[in-house]
Amino acid sequence: MAPKVLVSDKLSETAVQIFRDRGIDVDFEPNLGKDKDALLAKIKDYDGLAIRSATKVTEKILDAADNLKVVARAGIGVDNVDIPAASKKGVIVMNTPFGNMITTAEHAIAMMFAVARQIPEASASTHAGKWEKSKFMGVELTNKTLGVIGAGNIGGIVCDRAVGLKMRVIAYDPFLSEERAAKLGVTKVELDELLERSDFITLHVPATDATRGMINAEAIAKMKKGVRIINCARGGLVIEEDLAEALKSGHVAGAAFDVFEVEPAKDSPLFNLPNVVCTPHLGASTTEAQENVALQVAEQMSDYLLTGAVTNALNMPSVTAEEAKIMGPWVKLAENLGAFIGQLTDEPIKAINITYDGAVAEMNLAALECAAIAGIMQSTNPDVNMVSAPVIAKDRGIKISKTTQEQTGAFDAYIKMTVVTDLRERSIAGTVFSDGKPRFIQIKGINIDAEVGEHMLYTTNQDAPGIIGTLGGIMGKNGVNIANFTLGRSEQGGDAIALLYVDGKVNETLIKELCDTGLFQSVKPLEFDVA
Repeated sequence: MAPKVLVSDKLSETAVQIFRDRGIDVDFEPNLGKDKDALLAKIKDYDGLAIRSATKVTEKILDAADNLKVVARAGIGVDNVDIPAASKKGVIVMNTPFGNMITTAEHAIAMMFAVARQIPEASASTHAGKWEKSKFMGVELTNKTLGVIGAGNIGGIVCDRAVGLKMRVIAYDPFLSEERAAKLGVTKVELDELLERSDFITLHVPATDATRGMINAEAIAKMKKGVRIINCARGGLVIEEDLAEALKSGHVAGAAFDVFEVEPAKDSPLFNLPNVVCTPHLGASTTEAQENVALQVAEQMSDYLLTGAVTNALNMPSVTAEEAKIMGPWVKLAENLGAFIGQLTDEPIKAINITYDGAVAEMNLAALECAAIAGIMQSTNPDVNMVSAPVIAKDRGIKISKTTQEQTGAFDAYIKMTVVTDLRERSIAGTVFSDGKPRFIQIKGINIDAEVGEHMLYTTNQDAPGIIGTLGGIMGKNGVNIANFTLGRSEQGGDAIALLYVDGKVNETLIKELCDTGLFQSVKPLEFDVA
């Protein structure tokens, strides 16, 4: 029987035809996604669901989807899909991460022009029969300093276009290497310097705990008077109330926003302020981009349903069905090793070396490498997946190398990852035990044996009496229960580490108390996906 696919949002007829041409039984109901009850009643019959942003794939929808194997989003954002619930149900979630990069970058440039020359207001005035030529005095972009926050795929294109406009471009991105910056023709700076120097500031970062609200009253106070701010990335990166006050005071000369904290945006502090350009999340809204992502979704879903090939999956490794049973735990280990290093590394990574020892050296190393790199990148960009991570690493000038070797130690197999920055080398190794669970076995050259938990705490210190008591006492005082406690040291009195598996997230108060003891060189909370 042919696989059945439901298209519940607007998708091009060409994309729908791809399903038919490849033997897929497809139902095209572009308005169904807006009616959650109707979707709930119908979803049980389908193997695949192709969506845009209107369809909300909730846990309730997934529970009703008895045959569903894959959900594919035509676009990059998957906020409308409950990925953990999909993973638990065994449903693959795909997206098309590269189909609308140019379109979104061009929209940011267009918004910058619009706010620089007050084009929307001038157009409305002229349509009203006014001729207010002296009212709309603009500024040139040439020789102005553009600060780009986030120089990844879209931000990198904005940098390239702005350099072509003869702007002086500076960029803040923790993962931007000096080599990549030089290739883009931009100057890499820290965030405070970017805020202080920029005439225009444009944001191109995902919405994470670290980036939400990053442009607030405090950040705006550091900016030069007359700055103009553009956000075509994600709502919530800018505190809209703080920006509105700065616009009213004249400290900020203008703003251009395509995204808002609450969407659809019916009311915002930015609405109806002078020289504020607003569009309804049009970053990906061009004929070319919509066609590109639609065609990609149709091809990806057809490939998976007909051959089992997985492309741009957000919640599973790109491995064959034959490899999955053996490689699954090792893919998770590689991801955990990358996540460990990614969460500890703040400076740009220049190189990543992965050593595969023993039996693991005979596995699908490409998939393991992708999982490891994705683990690193996801610490700052949760949208990264196993397919996009290597591309992003290459764009940022990160050198990836691997070493394979026969069994050299006590373990039948292990993976060791080393990252190189301008300041240091950092390494971690792990293995998979017979129970299929990943374990950390070495950090900084110090041997340990630590189970991987969802919430962990990592500390470094000089080996000395009282460390265990201090850790346990402060954890207990703050009501954090320790599930597992692993210690290691290089030698008596030398470097020592502790890795604690705890029952909940470690809060800032606890971290501060540990740091204030003066006993620890570093204290770092860690989060891992152990599903």
